[in-house]
Amino acid sequence: MQKALTIGELAARSGVAPSALRYYEQFGLIRADRTGGNQRRYERSELRRVAFIRTAQQIGVPLEEIRAALDDLPASRTPTKADWARLSRRWRARLDDRIALLTRLRDDLTNCIGCGCLSLQSCTLNNPADRLAAAGPGPRLLLDGGS
Repeated sequence: MQKALTIGELAARSGVAPSALRYYEQFGLIRADRTGGNQRRYERSELRRVAFIRTAQQIGVPLEEIRAALDDLPASRTPTKADWARLSRRWRARLDDRIALLTRLRDDLTNCIGCGCLSLQSCTLNNPADRLAAAGPGPRLLLDGGS
């Protein structure tokens, strides 16, 4: 049987701060056993759960949704490659939307972002007579995909 990891070892191996690991545990995302001295000990399989959490966060999945996904696993087991494939299909549209938004932001970063402020010279081309104000507040060209 492999030796359980301390919080410091899990942090070093996962690249996640101990404070975040404690939060993940409190939030029900990972589990730890306690020693007689009340120190946390993590099974090595928790490394995969932490990697799963961090990857899901990177694509914009909120912790509540990550917890629900982990709770759906049989016997609260560690996610497998098949689990990740199934869950990532569910999250694909969110990732596609985020990629599209970031692409528009990158491509339009040096131009007017459609905020309607008319403070840039190019705004007279992108937003004549402040027509975007009717579309609502915020960076309409960016948020609406340039429409």
